Amino acid sequence: MDSTSPPAGQPAEKLTQKLDRFWRRVTEGLELNQLWSQFEKDARSSYRLYSRDLHVTSSEAPVRNPFWHKTKQLFWAILEKLSPARRVLLLLALILLFFPAGGFTYTDKAGDVHVAELDLHVYGGLLLFLLLMLEVADRVVMKRDLEIAREIQVWLLPGVPPQVPGIQIDYVTRPANTVAGDYYDVFPRPGATPAEDRLLLAVADVAGKSIPAAMLMATFQASLKTLSTTRCSFPELVSGMNLYACTNSNGGLRFTTAFLAEFDPVSRTFSYINAGHNAPMLRHASGAMERLDAGGLPLGIQAEATYQSGTGTLQTGDWLLIFTDGLVEAVNSRGEEYGEMRVVNLLEGGTGATPTELLRRIMADLDTFVGNTPQHDDVTCLLVKAV
Repeated sequence: MDSTSPPAGQPAEKLTQKLDRFWRRVTEGLELNQLWSQFEKDARSSYRLYSRDLHVTSSEAPVRNPFWHKTKQLFWAILEKLSPARRVLLLLALILLFFPAGGFTYTDKAGDVHVAELDLHVYGGLLLFLLLMLEVADRVVMKRDLEIAREIQVWLLPGVPPQVPGIQIDYVTRPANTVAGDYYDVFPRPGATPAEDRLLLAVADVAGKSIPAAMLMATFQASLKTLSTTRCSFPELVSGMNLYACTNSNGGLRFTTAFLAEFDPVSRTFSYINAGHNAPMLRHASGAMERLDAGGLPLGIQAEATYQSGTGTLQTGDWLLIFTDGLVEAVNSRGEEYGEMRVVNLLEGGTGATPTELLRRIMADLDTFVGNTPQHDDVTCLLVKAV
């Protein structure tokens, strides 16, 4: 044997390495259990999308075969999500796939009989593959546009929490889709003199999802930043936000729930208005829990709405948690909601932590609770600790 020839096992090793690289490129390094978890989550989300059209109204007569009835409804729900041309393509592919294989005979000029096999299954598979490629192309284009929208949205939201003497602040958001309808912000509102400077805290939730909600969230942020620079009182600021929201709410259908607070770092007091939002939790160092619910209707419903202002104080050891309903209304596979008591228990048990640490515990506990169940709403939390 030539001493320069490669070992017999080397080609097999190279093939194994190539297959390993190919598999890692396909799976992006995910393990099998992670792939199954991702598939299960995608399947649940897809079924939820199509099952919206499967509800039978009470006026309909009972069906003899519920399973066949549901199957037919699911088929039409899937078919109607396609364009008319792709519906025809899918139907043709299914016909070819289920058409029995066969053939035909013919006689040539010499009198010999020939049998030609005809298997249309291959052509049906090719048509399905073509349909898949068209749908993937649409998804890639849409995903690219959504990623651009997501980047723009990230620019609009605050980055590193501001450093404010006497308090620690952190926030976290998790969109149900690529872009979200939740908004949060913490920024200074200058007064006539430095002694009158305030810190504005805002958490809002636009009704709806995805792109429409994200666009309204951007207009909410722009109007809040603009109006906060004017010499108006805090209640006047919220009333101005409501008037602006009414001009973009589609007759009240696109309303916004919001919690806005104006904090005085010197006196450590704050004024707040809750516009139809989940009541934030103010846990005092003594252990007493206060809910901040003074306010009025969500923004964008009624232009003449009035808002009641509430007040509070942040003493050393106090916690203020502002959140959207996506946190407490998150559901698991059994349809159970996460609920407020779990949040309260984590807040009670995390008094010695920093806002960053406590938010990490809350989100980890939420992930454990929901598992692979797709969520229908964005989750946003803003946490303040007085030190």
